[in-house]
Amino acid sequence: MGNPQRALTGRTALVTGASRGIGLAIAKALQQNGAQVVRLARSLEPAFADRQTDLPCDVTREEDLRRVAARLGEVKRVPDILVNNAGIFLLKPLLQTTADEFREQLKVNLVGPFLVLRTFLPYLIAREAGDVVTIGSVADHMALPGNAAYGASKWGLRGLHGVMATECAGSGVRATLISPSATDTPLWDAIDPDHREGLPRRADMLRPEDVAAAVVSAVTQPQGVSVGEIRLERS
Repeated sequence: MGNPQRALTGRTALVTGASRGIGLAIAKALQQNGAQVVRLARSLEPAFADRQTDLPCDVTREEDLRRVAARLGEVKRVPDILVNNAGIFLLKPLLQTTADEFREQLKVNLVGPFLVLRTFLPYLIAREAGDVVTIGSVADHMALPGNAAYGASKWGLRGLHGVMATECAGSGVRATLISPSATDTPLWDAIDPDHREGLPRRADMLRPEDVAAAVVSAVTQPQGVSVGEIRLERS
């Protein structure tokens, strides 16, 4: 199979929500495997290094995404691996969830990935090659208490991904949905699950690196092999 550390040499990967948590781990893993990595996040400062590009971007804003696409074209770093990872998390019962909170979860977790696909998927289709990886959640296929808004956004994301994969069939673009169970990231800091009944302890959660390894596995499969879905949980 060759040197696994160079499996992605010559490929450019764009990762959203890449400043921390799962997104940061994915960006690092792809870079370690040879990819040029473009990291997008609202909190990043513009930076251009040998194999990493950082650009500030709010994926819910079309003008931000257009600006990023134009800049990547200028520096010849148009992605052929697209990782839709940016998201937010709300843990609140349905009847305590406000309409604004519900809308915000849908905006970031569903509308944002839709806009990312609208912006960058055409480049992959034109190239007739590439990988789209969507980072879902256990909440994209299980109804969990306290997940009214978050779960609705992730079930919607699963549907969006499925339609995209169907429409890309035969195009040369591979699509993988990765649905991890609870993962120890900063999203849990304000919730403090170790001291709340009914939630998993952080020590028992997946690590961001576990999700990153699944992404690398999906995008380094041989030509003609596609990994449609990966569900991750602690054994």
